[in-house]
Amino acid sequence: MEHKSYRWLKAALLWALCVWCFELQAQDMLAPMKVQQVSQHAYFVQGKSALGSRANHNFISNAGFVITPGGVLVIDALGSPQLAQQLKLEIAKITSLPIRVVVLTHYHADHIYGLQVFKESGAHIIAHVAAKEYLNSETARLRLEVSRKDLWPAVDEQTRLVSADEWIDGVKNLDLGGMKFIIQPVGFSHTPEDLVIYFPQEKVLFSGDLVFRNRIPYVGQANSRHWIEALDDLSKFDVDVIVPGHGPASHNPKSDVALTKNYLIAVRQKMREAAQNLEPFDSAYDSADWTAFEHVPLFKAANRMNAYNTYLLMEQEQK
Repeated sequence: MEHKSYRWLKAALLWALCVWCFELQAQDMLAPMKVQQVSQHAYFVQGKSALGSRANHNFISNAGFVITPGGVLVIDALGSPQLAQQLKLEIAKITSLPIRVVVLTHYHADHIYGLQVFKESGAHIIAHVAAKEYLNSETARLRLEVSRKDLWPAVDEQTRLVSADEWIDGVKNLDLGGMKFIIQPVGFSHTPEDLVIYFPQEKVLFSGDLVFRNRIPYVGQANSRHWIEALDDLSKFDVDVIVPGHGPASHNPKSDVALTKNYLIAVRQKMREAAQNLEPFDSAYDSADWTAFEHVPLFKAANRMNAYNTYLLMEQEQK
């Protein structure tokens, strides 16, 4: 028969092993997140050029932040509460100041599922009023339901959709700690609620998903004609750096927005011709020359869907 002290020792060792395994598992759950500084006070974290999955914890989009004397301004909330909590920890490594404001560039899932973390910590959330329609839609509810299965455990039953505290429908000039920001709606482009956030003091522009870098853009239900116009309008801002919604920061904005713009133009041109000629989508897609974009990450995953949505848009524009 085992001595009681021996049994106690085995139990203690087993418990220590369980705790160690749990900590390893928790660490494994964390997606790699590296803060990149783009100006004296502005930073961002860069998501992967991939579709959201359990493996990458839905870390597929960027989030930015600016540290001001009055607190921190965060741009976008990432794709899960877990990621938002990681972002908070990374910010805390740089400053002890609280996160005061979160501005959402748009309400796509990979930018908003972390929002509840900032809401619970007392941040003031700002978004464009056009996002209300999506937020209260069956589409948003079903998307979250699917994400709870496909992205579990990063997105789970505790993950919820969060409304903004302040809905804007025009330009908002924000002063935080004496630093000024321009929150600029750009009209229905990537989404109906697209915003860009300009930090003129350091010539940094957070463009949201108006700009994709190092991956094929996600078109979805976009108004690609106005999206192209909005990209041209970005040149009106005096910027040294653009932080896009996806991909690395751009220090050469004029050339680095070219992938998004040229892609949208090409897809529109190919699908417009097909729609005008009443050519069925499948044959139009298969006969189109996509070689200029086949090398870009997520081409296979996104291009056909993008082309189909654009084909439908071209049919509508002709009516």
